[in-house]
Amino acid sequence: MPGSVGLRDCKALEKMVKTHAEDGGLYGAICAAPAVTLAYWGMLKGLKATCYPSFMEKFTAEVIPVDSRVVVDRNAITSQGPGTAVEFALALVEKLYGKEKMEEVAGPLYLRPQHGVEYTIEELNSVEWKCGSTPQVLVPVANGSEEIEAVNLIDVLRRAGANVIVASVEEKLQIVTRRHKFNLIADMMLDEAIKMQFDLIVMPGGLQGAQKFASTKQLVDLLKKQAESNKPYGAICASPAHVLEPHGLLKGKKATAFPPMSHLLTDQSACEHRVVVDGNLITSRAPGTATEFGLAIVEKLFGRDKAVSIAKELIFM
Repeated sequence: MPGSVGLRDCKALEKMVKTHAEDGGLYGAICAAPAVTLAYWGMLKGLKATCYPSFMEKFTAEVIPVDSRVVVDRNAITSQGPGTAVEFALALVEKLYGKEKMEEVAGPLYLRPQHGVEYTIEELNSVEWKCGSTPQVLVPVANGSEEIEAVNLIDVLRRAGANVIVASVEEKLQIVTRRHKFNLIADMMLDEAIKMQFDLIVMPGGLQGAQKFASTKQLVDLLKKQAESNKPYGAICASPAHVLEPHGLLKGKKATAFPPMSHLLTDQSACEHRVVVDGNLITSRAPGTATEFGLAIVEKLFGRDKAVSIAKELIFM
């Protein structure tokens, strides 16, 4: 909400977007912004639109509200919330570049076959993940880490109330993510983080980032100590195959990984599942499973009710 109000009150932005629309350009907004920003500017008059459910009543009378995850009407594209962001982005890609390009982008993400449904976990050898009332979670990051996985994981866990420490394994706090070279600022260096105690250590993917994790002795030692202490640890995408497997951290465990890399796992029997929990180990597949991965961790740390509550808050289900 504060962000949408800030956008709304920016006169330079308003002028830019209106000029862009008058020239026939595509424009869009997500979450509170369709109602708080675009509708306020008069840019949704006579158009169908959606927004975060609790803001639907803020649409002006000229807008036709639609309770849908993504709505495309002429050159305006609107969407509901964090859990619909990838669908929103893909709708923009399709409008700009066509369906073939959209499908090309969507494929490697491994999105859910049905959006808006409950997430599922494949759990074997169920054990209770023991932690304090505020779980301490370490999320290491490196140059080349997958941005969707890192940000989604951190966001979901912090929404749940976990104390998430993002630690850089590089020589500085700022890391550059894998695909689109986003800058991500870590909370601290790994050298500092290893002095702390963590209830959970969980790694995002991205091949370059995973390879850096695998070659970072301090992190590998920390992961091994975590496993030996029967404390939870996990990874998504490239990291199960390139970090956990070669360092013996999947021995005797069922796991999943990024599908093109799943052949690197010794035991591939659970690779078709989107999220796999085996005792104190949790693994997942790809950017399109990152939110489910985070929610599964929340369920293990805080319980199913908390996870479902956050999923609904995100408009994930």
